[in-house]
Amino acid sequence: METGGLCWVLGGDLRQLWLARLLAREGRRVVCFGLEQGGEPGCGVTAQESLEGLEQADWVVLPMPTAAREGLLCAPLALHPQPIAPILERLHPGQALFGGRLDEGGAALAARRGLQIENCLAGDEWAVANAVPTAEGTIQLALEQLPITLQGCPVLILGYGRIGRALAPRLKALGSRVTVFARREESRTQAQTLGCAVMGPGLSLTDLSGFALVVNTIPAPILGQGELAALAPSCLTLDLASAPGGVDREAARHLGRKVVWALALPGKTAPASAAAILRRAMEQSLSRGHIGKEDAL
Repeated sequence: METGGLCWVLGGDLRQLWLARLLAREGRRVVCFGLEQGGEPGCGVTAQESLEGLEQADWVVLPMPTAAREGLLCAPLALHPQPIAPILERLHPGQALFGGRLDEGGAALAARRGLQIENCLAGDEWAVANAVPTAEGTIQLALEQLPITLQGCPVLILGYGRIGRALAPRLKALGSRVTVFARREESRTQAQTLGCAVMGPGLSLTDLSGFALVVNTIPAPILGQGELAALAPSCLTLDLASAPGGVDREAARHLGRKVVWALALPGKTAPASAAAILRRAMEQSLSRGHIGKEDAL
């Protein structure tokens, strides 16, 4: 692709800031907005407090997911809450737009304006690559939160999708005693070939008391009051599932169980790697023709 086009990077976590730096190193003119608390933007990146000039951008990279809550941009590093509507009202169909999930109001406004926002995170390539920093971030979080070593630690992984498959061998390499819960027989067989114990297709309450660490990767309710009560009081549960999560956090609070809802780990624990993965996903979107060639820089 040609260099020198104007890119705007709006909101998001440290992954977005590293992406802005990466785009600048490629020779693009980059403006970042809503990343004030992320530190210095870096050489070639201009930090801006207003949306003036957004409509002139060739590329616009919104946070992923785009919406934090109703009507607001997902911008944890911004100094102030940033509404989505003024941003969408400045965009036009001629721009290459990258982003994630919008709330209902934002999606309706985007549709009225004819905006097609490419969700790079929906692609298999991104999901496979992103599983690695997610798994490593999970291990980092476990090491920080647990009072014991991971060597010899009894760990239950709920789900054996991309993240579960990336996490299990890394925990095994550290000497953890890993059990995988999966509903599909094929997934349980795959976990067994790695040397993991398996559970499924149902989750038995009597089998939960022996774990020191539970990691949920299933994006659906899986640990309710009964399951949480069956866990050891000292057990740490890490919920990696996107909203609304897979753990009843209110029940956990009532029972005194420690649950950490660990969203967007790559952007927190490996933002430079996560930015590089996102940049490749953007390139793949362009190469697949999801965004017209006239929008490429």
